[in-house]
Amino acid sequence: MPKSDAFTKALRLLRLMLFYEQSGQRLRTSEIAERLGVDEDTAKKYIDELDHIGWLVLRKDGQHWIRWEYARADRLFVSLTMPEATALYLAGRLLSQIHDERNRHTILALTRIITAMPSQLLSPLRSLVEMAEQRAQGQSDHSAIFEALAVGWTTRRRVRLFYTPPRQRTFECLFAPYLLEPSAIGRTIYALGESILQPKGVAPGDLRTYKMERIEHAEVTRESFTVHEGFNGPELLARAWGVMYGDEDLVEVHLRFTPYVTGRVKETVWHPSQQLQETSAGCLWSAQIGDVTEIRPWIRGWGSDCEVLAPAELREEMIAEVRRLARRYGIAFSQKIDPDEPDTDLFDSFFGGKP
Repeated sequence: MPKSDAFTKALRLLRLMLFYEQSGQRLRTSEIAERLGVDEDTAKKYIDELDHIGWLVLRKDGQHWIRWEYARADRLFVSLTMPEATALYLAGRLLSQIHDERNRHTILALTRIITAMPSQLLSPLRSLVEMAEQRAQGQSDHSAIFEALAVGWTTRRRVRLFYTPPRQRTFECLFAPYLLEPSAIGRTIYALGESILQPKGVAPGDLRTYKMERIEHAEVTRESFTVHEGFNGPELLARAWGVMYGDEDLVEVHLRFTPYVTGRVKETVWHPSQQLQETSAGCLWSAQIGDVTEIRPWIRGWGSDCEVLAPAELREEMIAEVRRLARRYGIAFSQKIDPDEPDTDLFDSFFGGKP
């Protein structure tokens, strides 16, 4: 009885896995193809398939495929209750939504979680995961960069980065990832850690925050690192608005919201240090943050329903921006505008309103 194509393929995949049972095995794509009796394109597809499901993780070393030395570290066995699994699924969905670029590790994590869910949930959950995958089609693939950062973080190995800041040249550094943190602002993932510029030697570097989309290339090195005793990730993030924690003293931000949006402001704890006081004119909100960079777009999002009271520099920035917007839209302010009148169109567009 002839063997089916599926059975033949399964045997080839098994043989490919057995090739790398021998420690230190190094094979070219052409050598793998010859041993399996297929062409090189098919051999490459087999390598990709086994890598995708995590059964055999190979990496290129010149012209040869070698078994990735960190593959043994990518298997975690966790027992979860249904509510815990649901929480992880929702966290994964949120990450897939805020991270625009392709990242197969997020999709694989979601796939593994939903396969453990009750059967009646599989079909709709698979559709949602497929939607997340399709949404990322056409975007740049950051899977390898995410993988390098994740492995460097979990195994305490330095990562060689090639990073391109806005309007600046790409530079190379050795980076010790102390912490990875997602951010809804900018829909991205940030890596916090020690950075040593190359080729300036091996002196201790500065603490830096790198945005994943600006990393051109990342590869794990064999050089290990230890987290500096003075580093306190939770403390840094507690002072940050998002992930920008700043190097200077904390900045105390004071805002005034109109009555129209006060209810919405009260619904969320926007920052651990926030204080809120209701008034007849809405509410007064304040927080101590390390850097105002990421709070600016949040303030802008409230439109005229939010007024910056302090710090003075931030207030002046917002006033200057209002003037630039007025010029952009050809508004001369010839008529008196009531500052306490709510911007209902803007509010409804953000938070839902009358159709």
